[in-house]
Amino acid sequence: MYKDIFTQLGLSSSESIIYEYLLKNGQSTVGEIIKKTPLKRGVAYNILSDLIKKDLVSEKKIKIGRRKEKVAHFIPNHPEKLRKHLENKKGQLDKVEKTLNANLLTLVSDFNLVSGKPGVRFFEGIEGVKKVLEDSLIVKEIIYSYADLEAVVKHIDKINKDYVRKRDKLGVKKRVIFVDSPFARNYLKNYHRETTFMKFINHKLYPFNSVMQIYNGKVSYITLSSTSKIGIIIEDKNIYQMHKSLFEYAWSKAQSWT
Repeated sequence: MYKDIFTQLGLSSSESIIYEYLLKNGQSTVGEIIKKTPLKRGVAYNILSDLIKKDLVSEKKIKIGRRKEKVAHFIPNHPEKLRKHLENKKGQLDKVEKTLNANLLTLVSDFNLVSGKPGVRFFEGIEGVKKVLEDSLIVKEIIYSYADLEAVVKHIDKINKDYVRKRDKLGVKKRVIFVDSPFARNYLKNYHRETTFMKFINHKLYPFNSVMQIYNGKVSYITLSSTSKIGIIIEDKNIYQMHKSLFEYAWSKAQSWT
């Protein structure tokens, strides 16, 4: 009757059977439980131990007749304990989710390497842009990037400053080809020269208002506008190598800081 409810709350099938039995029959011995359920004695003892740890069942030793040893009786705790169990389950799931999120990028990288398939991930909004930027912080080599600095400052200034601060702290170096403009030149006067190497392309001949990063076998894109903020990460060694080569060519032709 209640088994489906209990399993939805995270109890195993066997835990649900025993807890429901105790709710309906009250204080019982293991012998009484196995007579009325399909469980064997050893399994029943293990399940009862688990239910005690979850605070859903209590154990009480009672002397019966002239027997020297007391016999273990098991008592169901109030069903309100199920709510506490659910709260604990939610807390565990939150921790598991955080662990998964922290390791998902590495898991995807491993999958892509063995499967040979390009991995494409799509992100939306400010938080999505942040994830795309911070993905490059696990880089094992220098980052190659194209950026319209004015668009970055206008739309994601705080996120970018936090990202640069983390990158500096980790000592991650970057080559950036910026869209040249008076705004960019002025902004970059005192910019992180120890970890950032800069060149420029003519903003009138080659305009764009996005960010592209090439790193760790990946290419990421961030598009920035007042109405839309979108990030994409493509992981494929051939696409990565092509964009890296194109960047090296563009770098050789771009204008140095003067």
